[in-house]
Amino acid sequence: SVPACCSARYNLAVLACFGFFLLYALRVNLSVALVDMVEPNTSLAKNTTSNVCPDHSSTINVPRNTTGEKYSWDADTQGWILGSFFYGYIITQIPGGYLASKIGGKLLLGFGIFGTSVFTLLTPLAANLGVGYLIAVRALEGLGEGVTFPAMHSMWSSWAPPLERSKLLSISYAGAQLGTVVSLPLSGLICYYMNWVYVFYIFGALGVLWWFFWMCLVSDTPETHRSISHAEREYILSSLKDQLSTQKSVPWRPMLESVPLWAIVVAHFSYNWTFYTLLTLLPTYMKEILRFDAQENGFLSALPYFGCWLCIILSGQIADYLREKQNFSTVCVRKCFTLIGMIGPAVFLVAAGFIGCNYALAVAFVTISTTLGGFCTSGYSINHLDIAPSYAGILLGITNSFATIPGMVGPVIAKNLTHNNTVGEWQTVFYIAASINLFGAIFFALFASGEVQDWAVSGYHLHRN
Repeated sequence: SVPACCSARYNLAVLACFGFFLLYALRVNLSVALVDMVEPNTSLAKNTTSNVCPDHSSTINVPRNTTGEKYSWDADTQGWILGSFFYGYIITQIPGGYLASKIGGKLLLGFGIFGTSVFTLLTPLAANLGVGYLIAVRALEGLGEGVTFPAMHSMWSSWAPPLERSKLLSISYAGAQLGTVVSLPLSGLICYYMNWVYVFYIFGALGVLWWFFWMCLVSDTPETHRSISHAEREYILSSLKDQLSTQKSVPWRPMLESVPLWAIVVAHFSYNWTFYTLLTLLPTYMKEILRFDAQENGFLSALPYFGCWLCIILSGQIADYLREKQNFSTVCVRKCFTLIGMIGPAVFLVAAGFIGCNYALAVAFVTISTTLGGFCTSGYSINHLDIAPSYAGILLGITNSFATIPGMVGPVIAKNLTHNNTVGEWQTVFYIAASINLFGAIFFALFASGEVQDWAVSGYHLHRN
């Protein structure tokens, strides 16, 4: 095989990693900044129940910057602001996958991130104009981000040799976790020392910078790449030759009737329910129940995603090692990794609700829960490329559309269940997430496949007639 170091396919993985890093930084910075954007008394009616845990902010006497505007948005408005992103995000998933198969993933991914960055730069202005504007800008950011994962999957269908799939995809998508890790504490620090508007200016500007590099250095396929070595081009093309379809039309009907596809849909939906509930509400849980102040909050909120990032990178290596060297079947690896990545988190999430005010344990359990979730990247997450490489972008668009629903519904349900912020209410939130995870894991284990499906290869129409 062709050496990995400095190869075009690994360069693509690394640049994509930075791209997804920025995407998630742009996505989660609002969760942190929102704490600072809202007038303290409006976020929730002070009640005795949320004082279950003693206040334990170590008082750091730093002059906190309070120059940022404050807005009087109640809890429900905040729920809508946090959810608005997903209304845009869900619309462009399937069109994104379809477009990527037509115009290529490079432009689509590039402009998706570029657009998101520009709208991020406009966020402070929108917040000043009013809640409606802010919700609209967030929804537009969602539109831009919606095309990115399908576009990337579509690019990998021409770039990733089957036995390097887990490695390459886990490197590129792990950027998302890393973006969460860095931007949660960093946004907290920026809010603390500067002003919340800079959270949006700094990350937005970095996104625009990344876009220049992406447009100059990347190409859609190995054939069109300017500096790829001949050996690497041949290696990639020959490894994919029986896997791709040449037919121009998309086989929508057999695709939508495909049970292995629905196995991915159910797994993806279930995993994201937990993921999004934690992503949007963890800062709130730590502040209202565990009583951490915002500065500690950023670092502790980031810890779980750091674990997840490590787990994604390592499990990608392990998955390909098992398939290549130990002759494990693809479907076996995908199912095992999905089971670990969904049942593990469910167990620890429920446990996190039961340890009362033991901060160390609470943080440890939430961290282990999120870390184990990283196994899913080499599980259901790249299974689209196993069953239909040619249509991987479209398949991801389909599964991600369903998987976006939890992002819209989860936080709203959780906010509604936790009006009094009691430990009991949060236990219910964790219970719901855990049981959805469990169901998804079992469904995937029963119905998933690791083989390229008949409808996804060129000769499909000939056999049937």
